[in-house]
Amino acid sequence: MNTDITTAIAPDGTGFDLIGPPDAPCMALIHGLGLSRKIWDPMLADFSKNYRVLNYDLYGHGDSSPPPVTASLSVYADQLAGLMEHAGVKKAAVVGFSIGGMINRRFAMDHAGKVTSLVILNSPHDRGEALQQQVEERAAQVRDQGAMATMDAALKRWFTPDYPGNGPAIEAVKQWRADVDPEGYAQAAWALAHGVRELIKPQPAIQCPALVMTCENDSGSTPKMSEDIAAEIDGAQLEIVPRLQHLGLMQEPALFGKTILDFLDLLRNKS
Repeated sequence: MNTDITTAIAPDGTGFDLIGPPDAPCMALIHGLGLSRKIWDPMLADFSKNYRVLNYDLYGHGDSSPPPVTASLSVYADQLAGLMEHAGVKKAAVVGFSIGGMINRRFAMDHAGKVTSLVILNSPHDRGEALQQQVEERAAQVRDQGAMATMDAALKRWFTPDYPGNGPAIEAVKQWRADVDPEGYAQAAWALAHGVRELIKPQPAIQCPALVMTCENDSGSTPKMSEDIAAEIDGAQLEIVPRLQHLGLMQEPALFGKTILDFLDLLRNKS
């Protein structure tokens, strides 16, 4: 990994790392619900060779403080905008996984001048009535029973059946979920459940280059959802990864990392 690394806490309580050449274009990374910025660790060495990587924890996760106000996609988008200002970053390619792919779309709507491109990974969109109800019920369950209440069922949705139950990725996911701020997690789960409504046929329209990517067997962020997201962003590139489920980027980080870099490098070479 690039040795030019800053690890700090921003004034609003956001824990972050800034990695890579100071004069390189910036890539900002947004993890998913109940996870941590450490999800990107296997990719950072490659990312930081030619990009300035801003890697941070969402409010209530990892090293970050709970949300300062009731969480919403715009609150999380403002978190990134404030962090970029604190870090001296004017514009970034924003890579978001799951709820992170909702936040980066909201960020492109609320802070269009700060975005060079989007990478939207395994992120939900219009779920339809039945799946939307399931997601809302899970959000209510964690509100009533705590962050770990849905963990076992989530692991079955997120990893393929052949992935070992005691594998390092599963152990990491369990630990990250155990470390979240309970109220911050409950609010984030609610934002994940309800935020899709404000992203369908987004207004204002998202007009930056975008890569939309999910896995063939991701039941919560399906190929059809990614197709719909891509259809609403002019010129968006769509990639469907065979076989894997929601946390395919933890099972096959090299595959995801290469696809992300290929997309960003192509844009960079065109500019």
